[in-house]
Amino acid sequence: MTSPTLITTQTFADADAALAHAATIYQSGIQYLRQTLQDFVTGHTPSARVRACYPFVRVRTHTVVRADSRLSFGFVAGPGVYETTLTRPDLFADYYREQFQLLLKNHGGVLEVGLSSQPIPIHFSLAQHDHLEGTLSPERRVLMRDLFDLPDLAAMDDGIANGTQELRPGDPQPLALFTAPRVDYSLHRLRHYTGTNPEHFQNFVLFTNYQFYIDEFVRLGHEMMAKPLGQGGGLLGDAPEQAVGSDGYVAFVEPGNVVTRRAGMAPEPEDQLGAPPPRLPQMPAYHLIRPDRSGITMVNIGVGPANAKNISDHIAVLRPHAWLMLGHCAGLRNTQQLGDYVLAHGYVREDHVLDEELPLWVPIPPLAEVQRALEQAVADVTRLTGFELKRLLRTGTVASTDNRNWELLPHPGPERRFSQSRAVALDMESATIAANGFRFRVPYGTLLCVSDKPLHGEIKLPGMANQFYRERVDQHLRIGMRAVELLRRQRLDQLHSRKLRSFAEVAFQ
Repeated sequence: MTSPTLITTQTFADADAALAHAATIYQSGIQYLRQTLQDFVTGHTPSARVRACYPFVRVRTHTVVRADSRLSFGFVAGPGVYETTLTRPDLFADYYREQFQLLLKNHGGVLEVGLSSQPIPIHFSLAQHDHLEGTLSPERRVLMRDLFDLPDLAAMDDGIANGTQELRPGDPQPLALFTAPRVDYSLHRLRHYTGTNPEHFQNFVLFTNYQFYIDEFVRLGHEMMAKPLGQGGGLLGDAPEQAVGSDGYVAFVEPGNVVTRRAGMAPEPEDQLGAPPPRLPQMPAYHLIRPDRSGITMVNIGVGPANAKNISDHIAVLRPHAWLMLGHCAGLRNTQQLGDYVLAHGYVREDHVLDEELPLWVPIPPLAEVQRALEQAVADVTRLTGFELKRLLRTGTVASTDNRNWELLPHPGPERRFSQSRAVALDMESATIAANGFRFRVPYGTLLCVSDKPLHGEIKLPGMANQFYRERVDQHLRIGMRAVELLRRQRLDQLHSRKLRSFAEVAFQ
């Protein structure tokens, strides 16, 4: 076995110093793997197996006494040893620093930072624009397995998040929901599915199931970038009913990492590396960037719960502050009109993609902070309040199904269950997004717009649909962006609700 120079474990009472040591260990390993791999690509075969490992952070506590009981993260559950592996200190620097500071504040003592025994898979060491497929022969690719560590799925399952991990006697307890290999795996998947680098993702995420919303988001993003900071009033204009704050956003990023900087701001060196892709990725992502990553990422997840689970599985490793579902739904009540909004406060989960990870008996509660922000956003944008707001907005249960043609099932079929559940709307993604938010401790919310009423004979027809899209998509999107603004103003320890924490929760947010 050959490895980089050993860097010893050290103790720190300062978060910045602990982070710097972790970054040194990580960079030493990554540089060693990259150089060795580069030599291998040019024909040199190492004389022994090559290995570099992730850094770890560890905390020890000997008391059940902890800080303020109102906290939802930043502390360990009780006496013991707690540990996690770390990756990409460049990407997660602010996040790691905050977690380290909270542990030191809430428990005192020191943090131990050192070299773990968890290998860094060679694929996860590649630089952003490195590609091996065209430079290695089939024989050399097979030989890689004997010389380098490859991704090991056993090291990146979701047992911690699912509450099913079983530790062996003497094993340290987890500090974070995700191990370093699990994080790296998802970072690579995000590039593949969204066509943008993880560095561009913001801490507030909007999911949608229709390209119409993306088209409007792109239009608004470019319109905003054309105005210097501090000019232009609201995002869509100066009329009060259109106002959505625009200051603070400094760039707009599209698939292919195509960056448009705010007017008056100089391009950055990496901007020139972006190029429109020959075809859109499966779930394209678009980003309104703020320097502190408190901007908005919007992803078109397409149709179906499998896509919804897939992309939220990966975005979860970025530890966003909230994600919201904005999309179309079938209205199930005769009193609803096309274009009405539905604010979900409960879910009927007939999507089935999370049945193994999150059993159906687990309730998915509404989060008051998110619910209030969404309702206030509807009022702000529509200029309706009180009883008048009820004409347009209904709060109730949303059912999500994995059967797009549920209407064709024998009668009385699913509609009986939906009636018994008091559901007011049906779609294919919202329950999945909310359930995965609950599972991964990411605050979640759902605001849907009624686009058809199949139980009452109002199905989507081309002319009707086109008119509906013109009238509602821009307003619905503005509501979602207004809700993000309201959430951004809240204290993060309030937004990350204790409702999402289990009995023996990890310390990292």
